[in-house]
Amino acid sequence: MNTQLAQRQQAQRLWFSDILARHSTDLPGDGLPWLNETREHAKQAIGSIALPDRKQEQWRYSNLDSLYKHTYQSGHVQPGELDQGALTNWVYSEDESHRLVVANGRYVPELSSSHALPDGVIIGGLRQMLASEPGRVARWLGQDAWRTPDVFSELNTALIDDGVFIQVAANCAVDKPIEVVYLNISDDLNALSQPRSLLILEAGSEASIIERFTGKDASAYFFNGVTEVSLGENARLQHYRLQNESSNAHHLSRIALRLDTASHYRGFNIASGGAWSRTDISARFDGPHASCDLDGLYTVGERQYTDFHLDIVHSMPHCSSRENFKGIVFGQGRAVFDGRVLVEKDAQKTDAHLSNRNLMLSKLAEIDTKPQLEIHADDVKCSHGTTVGRLDPNQLFYLRSRGIDELVARRMICLGFAEQVLTHVEDEKVHDFIHDLIAGIFGRRELLS
Repeated sequence: MNTQLAQRQQAQRLWFSDILARHSTDLPGDGLPWLNETREHAKQAIGSIALPDRKQEQWRYSNLDSLYKHTYQSGHVQPGELDQGALTNWVYSEDESHRLVVANGRYVPELSSSHALPDGVIIGGLRQMLASEPGRVARWLGQDAWRTPDVFSELNTALIDDGVFIQVAANCAVDKPIEVVYLNISDDLNALSQPRSLLILEAGSEASIIERFTGKDASAYFFNGVTEVSLGENARLQHYRLQNESSNAHHLSRIALRLDTASHYRGFNIASGGAWSRTDISARFDGPHASCDLDGLYTVGERQYTDFHLDIVHSMPHCSSRENFKGIVFGQGRAVFDGRVLVEKDAQKTDAHLSNRNLMLSKLAEIDTKPQLEIHADDVKCSHGTTVGRLDPNQLFYLRSRGIDELVARRMICLGFAEQVLTHVEDEKVHDFIHDLIAGIFGRRELLS
């Protein structure tokens, strides 16, 4: 190892050590041996796991220099300090959903609400649950242990503080959608937000959950979140994740999904904000006849960097997965899509299809895409593919010949491209919320010129 690289890695190790030192106080559950052991194990891992490096395939396109140059402070805020204006743009009205608000990583009960929850449904903050029912948390925390560990998820584990805890008992259906807003505010400091969220649907249960990630104005902060999702036998979850962070934010989130027999997961992911964002989705089938449908849409421009990594592991027979992601890249934006579907030897009768399609609007935009299939079974139906293209001149000509302004025509084509993914959003209010968000982005003429 050359001297320059060694010095760089030493500085990065010190960066992690500084965060551990700054944020290791006022953590819940200090008297819980199992939680202390979990945190300590994660701290040890941070010191031994290889740091992200562009020589590693999974971090090949990621430049973390802008993240490491900041010192991140504790950013906990009191309910009275929150900007109420940042919380008015809801997908659902208050009586149409159950609401959870997490501000700078801390659950805020004063701004959250639920209405006559069905028996067997628990909705609230992780910190509260560690105080009132630690045994329940211990049962479910760490269900993502099968994932390949990374230093940032270990950092989240080492400093487990708060987040969301949602559990739906067997054969129970949540009567209304659950809308979770992760609000990040950092007016005069670089705040660190590290929520850990557990979404548990036991056998035969059903729920619809919307996770939204947003930040105030041009706040600079680091969001480092982990969401563990566990679906029991025959459980069904519609899961929407909408990332529209501040223009100066760093956003890193991991979703670890475990599917039991005949369960069904339908997820939709959108990424349109943040200066630097990365979403890792890992899914493992732990029972036969389960299905996982993932759709995604990302819009990247104005020197933004957005990254999606998928790792779908078929370990059981008769399971299916479908991954369909689309991206629109403009200006000097850069997008990365790295999707892997692994079919293990015993996962016969697997049906898996992976697709990534991209639209580039400028010569300075960049997209790196790598869909992968790794198949060790011999009785499967699998496919994968990717495309990168520019606006179709024939489509532009057709619209222009109808008297439509060129920039308006370009906007119409972009919205039509996005709508091909949005048609998979079954919830009408979520669909309209996302459509309005995308229309607002491409309604700015300078982005399409």
